[in-house]
Amino acid sequence: MIKRYIFEELKDHLGKKEIALITGPRQAGKTTVMFLLKRYLDVKGAKTVFLNLDIEADRYHFVSQEKLLRKIELEIGKGNGYVFIDEIQRKENAGVFLKGIYDMNLPYKFIVSGSGSLELKEKIHESLAGRKRIFELNTISFDEFVDFKTDYKYENNLRQFFNVEQEKMRQFLAEYLNFGGYPRVILEETLAEKKKIIDEIFRSYLEKDISYLLNVDKVDAFSGMAKVLASQVGNLVNYSELAGTLGVSLATIKNYLWYAEKTFVIKLLPPYFRNKRKEIVKSPIVYFSDLGLRNYAAGIFGAATQGPSDGGFLFQNLIFYLLAKKIESSAASLRFWRSKDGAEVDFIINKGQEIIPIEVKYKDLEAPSVEKSMRAFIKKYKPPEAWVINLSLKQDIQIEKTNIRFIPFYEV
Repeated sequence: MIKRYIFEELKDHLGKKEIALITGPRQAGKTTVMFLLKRYLDVKGAKTVFLNLDIEADRYHFVSQEKLLRKIELEIGKGNGYVFIDEIQRKENAGVFLKGIYDMNLPYKFIVSGSGSLELKEKIHESLAGRKRIFELNTISFDEFVDFKTDYKYENNLRQFFNVEQEKMRQFLAEYLNFGGYPRVILEETLAEKKKIIDEIFRSYLEKDISYLLNVDKVDAFSGMAKVLASQVGNLVNYSELAGTLGVSLATIKNYLWYAEKTFVIKLLPPYFRNKRKEIVKSPIVYFSDLGLRNYAAGIFGAATQGPSDGGFLFQNLIFYLLAKKIESSAASLRFWRSKDGAEVDFIINKGQEIIPIEVKYKDLEAPSVEKSMRAFIKKYKPPEAWVINLSLKQDIQIEKTNIRFIPFYEV
């Protein structure tokens, strides 16, 4: 069993009245986490019921609010209890349906999950405003992966493990960059089986989330878009080029990108700018939510770090998610910077009045080295701090009045 950090957050939320809404990519482990939470409650002697809208017999109870409440009362009575509902996106108008039950002020705590879809991401969120807390469960993180691979021996001391066991750290990093974080992929031992699993995940996503949930007719075109984007990680999205390559309209491409982001497959990183005339502001940069899925779409699953540049882009993709996780509960936002004269900085943490430019280096730096683009950004914006995230170097230097921090990626 791969432990998920989100489990403790969900456990701490059990005493809250609001609905716990677990979202995330298909097959990222939402159902498993819910079963673990149910088992935890069962051991404590709490009353629970688990319903899954993928199961026809369970779906019968969602015909009306009255039917569902009769089922809940049959299983756990009229007193306090916990109701688990999996795959809620299968229910039409699920947000209004849950809102009505929640507003009855019943003694039940609802823990609800569903894969990314327009129904889940839009209507449910809008209907349950003020009545839910969202828990986004992504695929296995690098730290969760290493904890699992080391049998949780260093569970509370990973930073020291990475510092001391540099060679093992690199082996784990290479494996993670190649295969990503889908639990079923990690648990398989052979490359052949890993490929079968990631193929099934990708096909399931297209058939269930895209074709069925999102009503996209041209699944082949959507699949083709994913494959093109997979070869452009860390690069600007060229809408016109994508549309021309796939033979669809510009509006369709923008819709597909929106769908892909809403279903947790990609993230579009917008640019940072203060002066619109001097910086490129039209196109975002694309990153994939899971590196294994990206490699599969690119046709290099299992061999992704062997190319001259792929390893660097995958590492940059990993850093994107480490940074996004770092700032998710703050008012800060993540951006990139690229000027018309070609200067570029991988990431900008934008805190409003304060900004932190970040350069990513997929290498062991023997000594501090700062690229021209970072120097140009520092000269232009004069940030108090800048980061160079790399494999191992930890050191601070000063450029003008900016403190440059060289940070090993595992300390982000």
